Amino acid sequence: MDRLTRLRATNAAIRRGDGTLDEELARIAADRAELHPELPEAPPAGREAAARAPRAPEPPPDDFQVETIVMRTGRPVLAIRHDEADLTFADADSEVWRSRLVAARPHLVHAAKAVGRIEVEGHQLAWLGTGWLVAPEIVVTNRHVAGEFGRRTGARFRFRQGLDGRPMQASIDFLEELDRTESRSFVLREILHIEDDGGPDVAFLRVEQVDGDEAAEPVVLADAAHDDEFVAVIGYPARDSRIPDADLMDRIFGDVYDRKRLAPGMIRPSAGSSVQHDCSTLGGNSGSVVLSLDTGAAVGLHFAGRFLESNYAVPSAAVARRLDEVQRGVTAPHRPAEPREHTLTASLPAAAAGATSAEVTFEVPVSVTVRIGDPHPARSGGLPVGTGAIGAGEDDVDVLAEAVPEDYADRAGYDPSFLGEGLAVPLPELTDHADDVVSFEFDGTERHVLDYEHFSVVMSAARRMCRFSAVNVDGLHEKRFARVGWRIDPRIPRDAQISKECYGNAPKFSRGHMTRREDPVWGSDDDAARGNSDSMHVTNAVPQMQPFNAGVWLDLEDYALQNARRDDMRITVFTGPFLEDDDPVRFGVRVPVEFWKVIAFVHDETGELCATGYTMSQRAFLSEEEFVFGAHETAQGSIAAIESRAGLSFGPLAALDPFEEPEGAIAPLLTDVRQIRFVRSR
Repeated sequence: MDRLTRLRATNAAIRRGDGTLDEELARIAADRAELHPELPEAPPAGREAAARAPRAPEPPPDDFQVETIVMRTGRPVLAIRHDEADLTFADADSEVWRSRLVAARPHLVHAAKAVGRIEVEGHQLAWLGTGWLVAPEIVVTNRHVAGEFGRRTGARFRFRQGLDGRPMQASIDFLEELDRTESRSFVLREILHIEDDGGPDVAFLRVEQVDGDEAAEPVVLADAAHDDEFVAVIGYPARDSRIPDADLMDRIFGDVYDRKRLAPGMIRPSAGSSVQHDCSTLGGNSGSVVLSLDTGAAVGLHFAGRFLESNYAVPSAAVARRLDEVQRGVTAPHRPAEPREHTLTASLPAAAAGATSAEVTFEVPVSVTVRIGDPHPARSGGLPVGTGAIGAGEDDVDVLAEAVPEDYADRAGYDPSFLGEGLAVPLPELTDHADDVVSFEFDGTERHVLDYEHFSVVMSAARRMCRFSAVNVDGLHEKRFARVGWRIDPRIPRDAQISKECYGNAPKFSRGHMTRREDPVWGSDDDAARGNSDSMHVTNAVPQMQPFNAGVWLDLEDYALQNARRDDMRITVFTGPFLEDDDPVRFGVRVPVEFWKVIAFVHDETGELCATGYTMSQRAFLSEEEFVFGAHETAQGSIAAIESRAGLSFGPLAALDPFEEPEGAIAPLLTDVRQIRFVRSR
C-alpha cells in the first residue's frame, strides 16, 4: 500500500465514523471544485483563506496534497497557547471541530494546565515524554518513559546513574508552549511506581513545587471510555525518525515539534485490553492524556501508536486501580500473566510491492497474531546496518548443511592464552542453569563447546541459540573476505539450531552475529578464510532487529584495539544474550531483549591486563511504544553484574574491571566510545 492509498484509507475511516465531519469535508471539496473545475473532488484551502488571498490562479494540488488537507482538517494538530487551544487550522477551517472544542473549552483549559513535558538531567536527551497530574502531587506517565531515568531495586525505585556519574534528576514543565519562553517547572522528587513489563504501561512520580505557581488541579479519571466518544490528546509530539513518510508528518504537524499540542479525534472500537483512538500523535506523546470532550475526564493514558493506523492508551480504569495501590503503599511486582493467543487483522504501513504475506506475533502484553503483507519496504538510505548485522534481504540466503562433523577436526577454537604468557583468560563457566547447554559427542569425547577458527560457541539447549561466544582478535593481521552463506553446524542436531523460523525480511529478524564476522578473519589466508566462513554458522547468531549492530556497540572492539598493546593489538571478546524467562515471543521464538559483551586486553599505557563490560537493549524496537527516541541503548556496566544476570563466571576478569557501579544505580548510557572507562580512576 503506497502512501496515497494509505492516507485515503485513513481519511475514509475518519469520515465513516463521523457523519457531521464528513458533511463538512464534502462541502469543502465542493468549494475547491468551484476554484479548480479540472479537479472536481479536490478540497479547498478554505473559504476565508481564499477570500483573503489574491485571485491569481492557484497551482492545482495533486492527489496527495488533497488527501493531506483532508487529514489536517479532519484530524488537526493545534497549538496550546496560554493553556488554551489555538483554533487556527492549517488549511480549510473546520467549523465542526471549532464548535466542539469551544464547547469543551473549560475542560481543555483545566487539562492543559495539568499536562507537562518530562525533562531529565544526566540523560543523552533533554526530555523523554509527557506526563499529567492524576492526583495531588502525583504525575502519571508511561513505564517506558519513567524507565529511562528510574528502575526498581528490590521493593524501592531509584533514579538511575547519569552520564556524569551522579543520579539523574527529573522534572516536569507544565508550559513548553509554542512561542513562549517562560517555564512552569516542578521537580519529580520521587519515583512512586514503575509497572513491571507484564502490566499496563504506567508509572507514577511525586512532583514537588520549588517556587512560583502552585501545581494545577489533577485531571479526573473516567470510569471507562466509550466507542465513538470525541476526545483530545494533549501532549508533546516530537519529530519521529521511525515514521517512513517524513514529508507527510511535517505537513500534518506543521513542522512544529517538542511543544504542547492538542489533537482531537474519536475513541475507536477495540476488542483488546487497550483503549484505541485516532488522534494524531507521534513519539513524545508517550504519557499524554486522552481527554473526553464531553466530560473533561481522562479516558486513557496514551502509550503507543502506528502512524495513520491507530493509537493505544491504557484505560483510565487500569490507571485508577494502579493509582489506588500506589497511594495505599502497594508497589510489589505484578506477576505477568501467561501469554494468550489472539488473532487480529490489521494493515501495517507501507507494505512492499509484491511482498508475500507474513505472520507477526507481538505482546501488548497479550500475544497477538497479525497476518499482513511485509510492512517495511526494502529501501536504500534506511537505518544503519553494522558489519555484525544482516541487512534486509540477506537473511533470505539458504541455510546449507554442506559440511560433515569431520570437517571441524582441525578447529582449535578460542585460545585462553592468546593475550600472552601469564595472562590466561579462560572460557566463561556456567553458574546458572549449567545443564542448559547443547552437548554432543565429537572425536570420542562428550563436549559442549563448539570450536571454530579463532572462536568458540556454547549453545543454549532450551533456547536453541548462542549462550555465549568467545573470540580471539588479532588487529595487526586482520584480512578481508567476502561474506558467504549461512550454514548449519553438523556436529549438533539440526533441531537444536534456529535456521529460518524468525529470520528474514522485516518484520522478521536479522541473524545477528555474536562473534563479529570480521573478528576471526586473521592469520594465514587459509585460516582467515575459515574464520570468515565459520562466523556464518547459525550457532553464532541470535535474533536481532536489523539496525542493532550500529553506533557505539559496533565500535566497541575497534576502540579496544586502539587502546590495546601497540606491538600486537590483540583483544579477547565474549558476547551473548541475556536469556530471560519473560523475553517476548516472536514467530514462535523467544527473542532476547538485551545483550552483553566483555572485552579483555593488555592496555597500551599501563601494560596491564584490563577488562570491561557492556550491555545493549533492543527493547525500543521490540515494542509498540512511542518514544521521543528509538535507538538501541548501549551502556558500560560492571562485569560482576553481567555475571549475575547471564549466569556465568568470567574468572579473573571481574576483579580487573575499572567500572565502579554504585549500589542501586543503573549504568549510564554510552553515546560515544570515548566515554568508556578502561582503567581505574586514580
